[in-house]
Amino acid sequence: MQSLLSRSLRSTRSTLQRVQTQQKRFLNLHEYQSKTLMDKYGVVCQNGKEAFTADEAIAASENIQSSNPGAELIVKAQIHAGGRGKGTFKSGYKGGVKVCTKLDEVQDAAQNMLGETLVTKQTGPAGQKVGTLLVNEGLRIDSEKYFAILMDRAYGGPVMVASAKGGMDIEEVAESDPDAIVTVPVDIQKGIQPEDTLKVAEALGFKAELIPKAQAQMEKLYELFIKSDCTQVEINPLAEGAYVGREANTEDVFCVDAKFNFDDNASFRQKDIYKMRDTTMEDPRDVEADEVGVQYIGLDGNIGCMVNGAGLAMATMDIIKLNGGEPANFCDLGGGVSTQQVTDAFKIVTADSNVKGILINIFGGIVQCDTIASGIVEAVKAVGLKIPLVVRLEGTNVEAGKKILEESGVDLITAENLDDAAKKAVAAL
Repeated sequence: MQSLLSRSLRSTRSTLQRVQTQQKRFLNLHEYQSKTLMDKYGVVCQNGKEAFTADEAIAASENIQSSNPGAELIVKAQIHAGGRGKGTFKSGYKGGVKVCTKLDEVQDAAQNMLGETLVTKQTGPAGQKVGTLLVNEGLRIDSEKYFAILMDRAYGGPVMVASAKGGMDIEEVAESDPDAIVTVPVDIQKGIQPEDTLKVAEALGFKAELIPKAQAQMEKLYELFIKSDCTQVEINPLAEGAYVGREANTEDVFCVDAKFNFDDNASFRQKDIYKMRDTTMEDPRDVEADEVGVQYIGLDGNIGCMVNGAGLAMATMDIIKLNGGEPANFCDLGGGVSTQQVTDAFKIVTADSNVKGILINIFGGIVQCDTIASGIVEAVKAVGLKIPLVVRLEGTNVEAGKKILEESGVDLITAENLDDAAKKAVAAL
């Protein structure tokens, strides 16, 4: 069980354990966008609407209370991070989620959230600026469940992962109580079957009268998962409950919060979904790297890394650590990198003021060492590099590449192997 979660949940949430933020080339949706997508497939969510101004928040609240005068109004800041309710705005205003009953409370919350920067345990000290709110009709939640659909290589297809312990970090549940996790593989040829959803619904302890509704939710979420080219659909919590102020017969199974991951290779099929990308929530360096065709993730060290290949990047960062250094980033130039991309990557890496030295580790295969060497020389001259640069080349046309570096007049340090390169990079600082 723990190995399944390690392969699936953790891999979809984080590319590297040392990464402070999710790799931004994977699309991240706001909560209101996720609920818009779920509405398209008939998934039951709370009534609500996004708001970009305080007036729009009031209008959304009035619409909710017009049909339910006793409704609670939940005002939620929209950022790409969790822990919003316990977060604090840099202005001093506390809480990115507010439960209101009156319109003037909604207006106060909206005015204090919009345009302000919210800091949570997941944003880091920089926080994220709030440009949108979601106003939801409040629920009376009777029980919280966890439900997810994941693509899992071990099963060769989708797997439902569920737990009666909803509203909690599923990884912590898997660690402390693995028996609380239920996994049900789905035959991707046949699709999700009633017996599959019944097994999950019963294991989660839904009330007998709500089991058919829980099954219907799972079926619709699976349809969303397949048709939207998802690699993960995570609902936490999937809740039994009813709207506050409404009659008891409104009891239903609600998707209260959702997190989606999508297959980037299918972005050409999912243009409407990818149009939802909010680059204001992302590190500008990540956005720029995406635009020029390299993969970049910022870390918190001081040695910038530039490599070709994700595996080589991981090995390079590990060797830096073993030699007492700290990698400042993950930057994969890819297998078909051009001279211009090398220059662009240099600019992105050196834009980080924490970078005090750079280690380039290239294994020439599809892209040849002489091409990379020429790119390095041009990039150093274009950027006007003033920090130590260590270069290790190996592979196709390596001697030609080394000759280009030696005759370039560029101030750099060459290395014979990866360990040598890491030692020299650490020593150069």
